[in-house]
Amino acid sequence: MSKLLDRFRYFKQKGDSFAAGHGQTYHTNRDWEDSYRQRWQYDKVVRSTHGVNCTGACSWKIYVKNGLVTWETQQTDYPRTRPDLPNHEPRGCPRGASYSWYLYSANRLKYPLVRKRLIELWREALAQHPDPVDAWDAIVTDPEKAQSYKQARGHGGFVRSTWQELNALIAAANIWTVKHCGPDRIAGFSPIPAMSMVSYAAGTRYLSLIGGTCLSFYDWYCDLPPASPMTWGEQTDVPESADWYNAGYIIAWGSNVPQTRTPDAHFFTEVRYKGTKTVAITPDYSEVAKLSDQWLAPKQGTDSALALAMGHVILKEFHLARPSDYFLNYARRYTDMPMLVLLEPRDDGTFAPGRMLRAADLVDNLGEANNPDWKTVALNDAGELVVPNGAIGFRWGEKGKWNLEPVAAGTPQTLSLSLLDAHDEVADVGFPYFGGIENAHFRHVKQDPILLHRLPVKRLTLADGREARVVTVYDLTLANYGIERGLNDNACPADYDDIRAYSPAWAEQICGVPRASIINIAREFADTAHKTHGRSMIIVGAGMNHWYHMDMNYRGLINMLIFCGCVGQSGGGWAHYVGQEKLRPQTGWTPLAFALDWNRPPRQMNSTSFFYNHSSQWRYEKLSIASLLSPLASPEDFSGQLIDFNVRAERMGWLPSSPQLNTNPLQIAADAQKSGLSPQAYTVQALKSGTLRFASEQPDDGNNHPRNMFIWRSNLLGSSGKGHEYMLRYLLGTDSGIQGEALSDERVMPEEVEWRNQAIEGKLDLVVTLDFRMSSTCLFSDIVLPTATWYEKDDMNTSDMHPFIHPLSAAVDPAWESKSDWEIYKGIAKTFSELCPGHLGEETDVVLQPIQHDSPAELAQPYEIQDWKKGECDLIPGKTAPHIVTVTRDYPATYERFTSVGPLLEKLGNGGKGISWNTDSEVDLLRRLNYTKAGGPAQGQPQINSAIDAAEVILTLAPETNGQVAVKAWEALSTITGRDHTHLARTKEEEKIRFRDIQAQPRKIISSPTWSGLEDEHVSYNANYTNVHELIPWRTLTGRQQLYQDHPWMRAFGESLVVYRPPVDTRSLEALSHIPSNGFPEKALNFLTPHQKWGIHSTYSDNLLMLTLSRGGPIVWMSEADAAELGIEDNDWIEVFNAHGTLTARAVVSQRVPAGMTMMYHAQERLLNIPGSEITGMRGGIHNSVTRVSPKPTHMIGGYAQLAYGFNYYGTVGSNRDEFIMVRKMKHINWLDDEGRDQVQEASK
Repeated sequence: MSKLLDRFRYFKQKGDSFAAGHGQTYHTNRDWEDSYRQRWQYDKVVRSTHGVNCTGACSWKIYVKNGLVTWETQQTDYPRTRPDLPNHEPRGCPRGASYSWYLYSANRLKYPLVRKRLIELWREALAQHPDPVDAWDAIVTDPEKAQSYKQARGHGGFVRSTWQELNALIAAANIWTVKHCGPDRIAGFSPIPAMSMVSYAAGTRYLSLIGGTCLSFYDWYCDLPPASPMTWGEQTDVPESADWYNAGYIIAWGSNVPQTRTPDAHFFTEVRYKGTKTVAITPDYSEVAKLSDQWLAPKQGTDSALALAMGHVILKEFHLARPSDYFLNYARRYTDMPMLVLLEPRDDGTFAPGRMLRAADLVDNLGEANNPDWKTVALNDAGELVVPNGAIGFRWGEKGKWNLEPVAAGTPQTLSLSLLDAHDEVADVGFPYFGGIENAHFRHVKQDPILLHRLPVKRLTLADGREARVVTVYDLTLANYGIERGLNDNACPADYDDIRAYSPAWAEQICGVPRASIINIAREFADTAHKTHGRSMIIVGAGMNHWYHMDMNYRGLINMLIFCGCVGQSGGGWAHYVGQEKLRPQTGWTPLAFALDWNRPPRQMNSTSFFYNHSSQWRYEKLSIASLLSPLASPEDFSGQLIDFNVRAERMGWLPSSPQLNTNPLQIAADAQKSGLSPQAYTVQALKSGTLRFASEQPDDGNNHPRNMFIWRSNLLGSSGKGHEYMLRYLLGTDSGIQGEALSDERVMPEEVEWRNQAIEGKLDLVVTLDFRMSSTCLFSDIVLPTATWYEKDDMNTSDMHPFIHPLSAAVDPAWESKSDWEIYKGIAKTFSELCPGHLGEETDVVLQPIQHDSPAELAQPYEIQDWKKGECDLIPGKTAPHIVTVTRDYPATYERFTSVGPLLEKLGNGGKGISWNTDSEVDLLRRLNYTKAGGPAQGQPQINSAIDAAEVILTLAPETNGQVAVKAWEALSTITGRDHTHLARTKEEEKIRFRDIQAQPRKIISSPTWSGLEDEHVSYNANYTNVHELIPWRTLTGRQQLYQDHPWMRAFGESLVVYRPPVDTRSLEALSHIPSNGFPEKALNFLTPHQKWGIHSTYSDNLLMLTLSRGGPIVWMSEADAAELGIEDNDWIEVFNAHGTLTARAVVSQRVPAGMTMMYHAQERLLNIPGSEITGMRGGIHNSVTRVSPKPTHMIGGYAQLAYGFNYYGTVGSNRDEFIMVRKMKHINWLDDEGRDQVQEASK
């Protein structure tokens, strides 16, 4: 009662005064404070993280109250670092802190959804055909029915369904496709397994069991830098962010550290307190520029010119003028620079650099009986030819000499870097020069297309009696950089002010950076590395890699690091950060993900070639081969279109193919049996006779394309789908905004691919997407399945930014009818198995597998390239063509196999990157951990019923999380190298990390030969550390860091050594005369798509909290100068268009953007605040509506040491930054909401 009375002012509350009446205390009711206390009350806290491919991999506290997630805060219990290193926390960012909004938002997918037109057809078909497979046949074989639901894609019209109904539809479609077309006509796309590795494995395990195709992502995202496989034979391995703190000098080159590496940026700022200088190199004034001591702003796309000029300074001053013993010894021990290269005579008496000299070229193979074709040769300091340890030829077929000990033939050797003091003659050697190519949007410096440099040469007599001339890679490199060495080389610049390749003055002309800045930064960088023995570091971001000639950008800065001895040294080296690519327990995850415990090999495909082919982007290709070739090459040997090179690469076994052949691969074994041949022999014979052909040769034949596609953990059509409008038309069969015209007879037409005037539209019969929110990809799908969010499922997460493994945890049960990815695919597998009888049983599948890196087959063709189809050689599987392998698939047992560990792990063992080990004890442990199958096809095998069971499989099999396996893995490597490496894991031999362990606290992984750095208390993880300090060779031709790429295609395209190549002209602004003017001026601008501040890819771009902090909707940044010229003011609506499509957005006019360039931050979806296009009359597109892929032939090379295919390791890359767009202000803003134009209502009828 007193509380009630206290609320009335009449009843005055008691109080006391103090401080002479200046203060007073009251005895008031404080119950109002309870509302605040209750707001922050919670029932429990659960550890989880965000599977969003941001590389942060931050551990979060998830607060739960009354069974609902209320909010999240950062965890602060990462394992400590050593005393001289800052701790990893705090880790997190505003985007991650807003994720709980999604769980209960209107955007959350709550129930299984299906396109109304499709489900109506399905139910009608089931009424007539009780067998679901027959019902699907009735739909997809009727062109009118198929077209009716395909044309509705993207137009709304979803209705709610049930899991049972949609599982049956999906399984029936898969069975029909396998039976009538082939399992390789089923494909699945999901990226970056490290962010939620069990969820990724769920889909790929299902696909691999049925013979479907798993599509790559790292190359398609353009995150894969081909320069890394070229140089090191490694996809990418990089330092953890804590190693930044050990650096003495840091260049952030194209990496916006505080914006895209937010949780790690504190190391970047903290190291400055130690005196480390930081330099930002970005074309725009970005956030990293604000954090740095100095900012260089090169013209976008000209980074290789800047890197070459810096390399010029480093070589001239630190290798010649004031030689650093450390630099020279490093080059001698750890690089290919001492290796000898044959010179090829040209008609005019000059020479061109050829391939590397091999032991097989010399008398008696220089004593090398094993793989002499694959062992490179150098001169020692006594002038003798020697075969140093470590070349790829030592890796396969013998043991004990694949190491970097300074030994040849058992004798210690000191190799010669240069022939300058021991040459027989001086020769004129031609080098390609591309810096004179004219481009209206980029500066050029005219010089001869072939630069003749004078090099010291030695004459040799080869085994066949011919005389040959050789040079060292070191001498070639110095000449290539334009270093005059007293040989009267007139092609070299006389000094830094001489405007010739590749002087600082020349680079100033190309990229706009003052020559004084170039010289000073190069000197400081090299001087620091000299004094600290390699503690200079370059942090590089994906923007450098998104240009067509990405490898020239990257090889330019990699060379700087190699010249300075930085690679493999703590605090130094190449710190390339893009997606969350580092799946630390990789070798434990691989058998689960690709069902290697049941079937080998899986079907895997590089996505760039897949989408370039099947979305018919090749039909619009205007980039000519002639414009890419070296002036030293013979054009007649390299004819056709880009798609032709991809087809040649497929048939020679360099690249995978999907679909593989123009027939069902399940039919081949039966046909072979009728012919009395093995499936392999039959396939070889049929390919040679032409009765079998590669599907890519006839992409529009009717059945040579994918039919079903699964998309999960991805927003393919709203984020990464370059050539978006082509995908809409040719893959989905719905409306698109393509403005350009396909190839015609007046252009160079394909030679290997059959041209049909009418391409197939709507190739995919079924598109199934799994997501927790309604994304752009969901809008264009046929079926949308609701997945659990990252706070509702159990999974695991690792990153390259820190050395820990930690979990995603089910803090609450999946809301509404959502399920985890593991449960979804398990349900599909169960229904698939139930529907198989009568259609599929035990079948023999013929799989074509490309020649793989890290396998003996990578020693395929050592010299010139021979194509079996041209009659240049025989078709030899695994040598001149793909491997041809038979796989037995028990389709009715798919579910039992999905949910159990198969017998192949005990039969064949496990491994990765060229080594293997026995796994009997690990499989036995899984039997005790997960229990075993009581009966059926998998009786007695360990179960994998739940996502936690799957996590335990990974943790048990991986050397990074099981110390016993780590020791076995190091033992396997030691056998090959002849050196004991087991000491690197022996102290952790008894350690076994379990899923519940990482839920309690993130755990630091164990050192493993899968990776090239060490997980150690005394040194931060740094890539290539074990190569330098344990003398483990790089997985390259020479076994060393390889600056010279001697493959014939690399030489033909002028990229055996790094050169400056300007951005290519995609000609995407041609033939736009049919687009009428709207009265406002138009201008051509370069179109870039960097990563944004208010989202991680497309996630969070529709999050209310992030939309509130940002402008809310699609925006394009442009310079004040360009905006003024076009009459555009900040926040005006603009239209962006080219031959590929159109998009609408608001302009952000800013002085931080240079003229000639625009930026549309990556993955702003087409979900909200997008008006109609004035050109198409449809809703405006997304950032990828104005892009298209052009693959690069040098990325198609295979079967050649480090240049060999591996899933996400090497292959064509989806670049997009060479694109130009037309920009103009919009005159009419039409929201397309007038009556009669509502496509959603039409689609739902």
